[in-house]
Amino acid sequence: MTEVQRLAVLVESLLFVADEPVSVGQLAGVLESTPEQIEEALRELEAALQERGLRLQRMGDRLQFVTAPEAAPYVERFLGLGERRRLSQAALETLAIIAYRHPISRPEIEAIRGVNCDSVLRTLLTSGLIEEAGRAPAPGRPILYAPTFAFLQHFGLQRPEDLPPLENESTSP
Repeated sequence: MTEVQRLAVLVESLLFVADEPVSVGQLAGVLESTPEQIEEALRELEAALQERGLRLQRMGDRLQFVTAPEAAPYVERFLGLGERRRLSQAALETLAIIAYRHPISRPEIEAIRGVNCDSVLRTLLTSGLIEEAGRAPAPGRPILYAPTFAFLQHFGLQRPEDLPPLENESTSP
């Protein structure tokens, strides 16, 4: 077994027992390795998981194990979760803005949507699809919002970069 493979096995074990997303730095510290070595082990682990029922989900430098998106209906049935709650059109629009423009403040969201978003933001926060990601340096220091790991899971994504690309506005007629 190579050093990278050994490290990948250890990273897999730590992610398996973690009850919340783990940073690359945390893994490097516990395994007495460099972040670069951890990243190499993560690539090895990710490749090994492609044909398995687990996936490595990543947001920034934090990661966690999730079930494969294609297994979602079976996992939901097994856990008795029933049908997912549907999001309103307003919630989907707001969520899309946050997903593509994060971190973003409520005034910026409202400028794009053209309507008040207080209620929708509360709903998305309560459902765990978005989180507060700090404060903007603008006057009044408005709260900034970003998508969460639950957002990625809800839409079957492994990382925010897996969102489909937006149409280029300059190519529109």
